[in-house]
Amino acid sequence: MAEGLQAATRLGSGGRLVIPARLRKALGLRTGAELVLSVRGSEIRVCSREEALRRVQERVCRLIPARVSLVDELIRDRQREAELE
Repeated sequence: MAEGLQAATRLGSGGRLVIPARLRKALGLRTGAELVLSVRGSEIRVCSREEALRRVQERVCRLIPARVSLVDELIRDRQREAELE
């Protein structure tokens, strides 16, 4: 992977940031890729939308016991709501 890879760039007009080609290539980023930017301390972190989604899903999965099915929970909730109508 691109761990430890670094490159310097400049902030352009309108706050545009150019990600150097070798970093884009190492991360598999193409023109038009959706990116998520976050601030951690004094750093701006950039990752693909897919990676950000994977990380969120991973965090949520850690909060749900293995024996619980959110789909089954939702179906039961909808059935209860339908019975009350």
